Amino acid sequence: MTFESLGLDRPILNALAVEGYTQPTPIQAKAIPVIMQGRDVVGIAQTGTGKTAAFTLPLLHRLMQNKIKVQPNSVRVLILSPTRELASQIEKAVRSYGAKLPLKTATVMGGVSMRPQRQKLAQGVDILVATPGRLLDLIDQKACDLKRVETLVLDEADQMLDIGFLPAIRKVIAMVPRDRQMLLFSATMPKEIRALSKQHLKDPVEISVTPVATTAERIEQSVMHVQQPSKMFVTSKLLKERRGEQTIVFTRTKRGADKVAKRLIADGIDAAAIHGNKSQNQREKALAAFRNGALPVLIATDIAARGIDVPGVNLIVNFDLPEVAEVYVHRIGRTARAGAAGQAIALCSPEERKLLRAVERLISQDIAVIAAPDGVAAVDLSEEPVTERKTGRPNKPNRNKRPNQNFGRRPAAKSRSRSGQRHASAAN
Repeated sequence: MTFESLGLDRPILNALAVEGYTQPTPIQAKAIPVIMQGRDVVGIAQTGTGKTAAFTLPLLHRLMQNKIKVQPNSVRVLILSPTRELASQIEKAVRSYGAKLPLKTATVMGGVSMRPQRQKLAQGVDILVATPGRLLDLIDQKACDLKRVETLVLDEADQMLDIGFLPAIRKVIAMVPRDRQMLLFSATMPKEIRALSKQHLKDPVEISVTPVATTAERIEQSVMHVQQPSKMFVTSKLLKERRGEQTIVFTRTKRGADKVAKRLIADGIDAAAIHGNKSQNQREKALAAFRNGALPVLIATDIAARGIDVPGVNLIVNFDLPEVAEVYVHRIGRTARAGAAGQAIALCSPEERKLLRAVERLISQDIAVIAAPDGVAAVDLSEEPVTERKTGRPNKPNRNKRPNQNFGRRPAAKSRSRSGQRHASAAN
């Protein structure tokens, strides 16, 4: 199948040719035709499978098939995103695919001045990409009217629910026309997404191209058991051995991200941290440097787990294991993009073994254990920290893991990783 066989407008096909795209991914091949027909859609696909183009391309086509003059402060297509990074990424895709089309686009999100956003909205826009909080602020200021919305898109819907956007989403849905088209794209299908679909979508077409618990097959996953104080030394040593490779290090907290970045810089490693306390300008500057290769190491909290789309990321380091197992999948999904290979290494302290077990249960496999480098105290895996289950009985020791000596090794051609996905924390 080709994009041309899907019946997209010629200017869109020309733009795709410039980008080097000829064949649609599975989610695109299944979603584009039904969206072009005006149907409501629930699309379930893992990160990195081309979901953005799956809804952007047919919506551009529909806008061109129904050319009307956009009214001041009004919007024809509204795309909601959970994070600023993802919102920027979506608008960039819209501009690329619609480069040959006479359409107005805009992005509204927190962390930057409202004035330019109000000015764009005053002229009316065909496609608006927005984070929920900033959008509602602009609506309250009478700068944006949703009464003419033809299509509403919820992108990364499970993440938006995880980080508390459900009340905002319900407000937005109540403001758009009842006969609008609605598209809901997500990496997983928790019960909240299912309920939202049943309540607000009209006879939706459900498209699922991957099992609920899978990740990119070419990610080689491993875990290193170390004491918490040793993690900084291990991370620095690992990155020195992989110097020059694009790496993302994930931490659980903003303070932790800054601390890791400061230590790596002191060790002679170019690194920068991005998180919710950084200004939008700081975050965009760091991401731009990372994307063009000027910055080899990015330290991020989970705000970036679904907002970074950099094809050349070689390695993901989980400095801290996430509290929610599904977040692990989104983190490691930043590597092995577009069919490339990648490696993900998790640093697990004794206190985090329950989090590791949760990840392994989710992905239905044991993550391979690699030995810590010389100079790092060994962790006795036969004695697990005693933590009480709900039954009150202590956890049983885990005696099945066997370390190997392949510390920092480069990825094999293919792995057998399987996992599911959800995201738990982001800034608006």
